[in-house]
Amino acid sequence: MVASASAEADEHLIREAEKIAVALGRMFPGLCEVVLHDLRDPQHAIRAIENNLSGREVGDSVTELGLARIEDPGYPSVIQNYPNQFPDGRPAKSTSIGIKNSAGEYIAALCLNLDVSVLSPMTLALSNLVATDTEHREQALETLRDRNARELRQAVEELAAERAATPRSLSRQDKKALVRQLHQDGYFDSRDAAQTIADLLGVSRATVYNYTK
Repeated sequence: MVASASAEADEHLIREAEKIAVALGRMFPGLCEVVLHDLRDPQHAIRAIENNLSGREVGDSVTELGLARIEDPGYPSVIQNYPNQFPDGRPAKSTSIGIKNSAGEYIAALCLNLDVSVLSPMTLALSNLVATDTEHREQALETLRDRNARELRQAVEELAAERAATPRSLSRQDKKALVRQLHQDGYFDSRDAAQTIADLLGVSRATVYNYTK
């Protein structure tokens, strides 16, 4: 009786999560795939898939991340904004949320896969639209020291978009390359530049300075 009640509670929890998956997917049509994995049945884990961008189907098996949660209840509940890739090669930004029952066991995972390839060209197009002519930069009244946080943020986001990613989802090597490019372009002349860059990349100020070496 107790086992039956527990199974019924788990099923209720997954049905509620399924509502969330469907609602999230329909809020971002053509942009963000939302998948609900039932970790109780790894071989047929996909319980729901909304706004399908990966070509998977309901009943398909669990991913490696799902298997890791099944094997280890201590595995992180949320893995957020990590770089991923769709089967056809399109870059994606993903977030995976593990769902535990009252016994502390992972029974489901809600995963969001954002199609970055759709956003990157838009980001670059907007950056080009607002760009100013730099031909006579040396004759301008403003110097590099006058660059404010908004300009620095724009530069960081544009450089990240060129790598089909967001600043925080960049790999360590890409973050290092981005920081060195900013240093080369003179953005570190601004007093608070290092801290602003650190906040955008999700690293410490000391790490930013180490990347410039």
